[in-house]
Amino acid sequence: MPLTNVKPITILMADDDEDDRLLTQDALAESRVLNELHFVEDGVELLEYLERKGKFEDKTLSPRPGLILLDLNMPRMDGREALQAIKANPNLKGIPVVILTTSKQEEDMVKGYNLGAASYITKPVTFDGLVELMKTLGKYWVEFVELPSTFND
Repeated sequence: MPLTNVKPITILMADDDEDDRLLTQDALAESRVLNELHFVEDGVELLEYLERKGKFEDKTLSPRPGLILLDLNMPRMDGREALQAIKANPNLKGIPVVILTTSKQEEDMVKGYNLGAASYITKPVTFDGLVELMKTLGKYWVEFVELPSTFND
């Protein structure tokens, strides 16, 4: 039975790899998930976006995300540092963060969960795998998870 009152959420992806960003965008479109997708290239930009600083001041262009997809290995500020800053900020800590990375290291996984990540996913190696992942993420975070309405401000 399909849910009728489903509202797409804004997804914010923090990843320094342009190819990964483009593939994710294509996979999301291919999976027919209607979520709005925004990108930042590192942890510094991620925090600027979330705190609406600099080029991210306009909330119509930089809406509050309902989900953050976070790569761990980025320049300037890596995903671990960014996750720690997000979860330490009372205004941001409620935003679910899914680590989406190439790292399969147990240490990264444990640290990610200890810092407050909602999930830890290793990036699929094929485009079809990425499409399937985007379908699943979209279905889970849009149809099943209930987020407070305060996430839309």
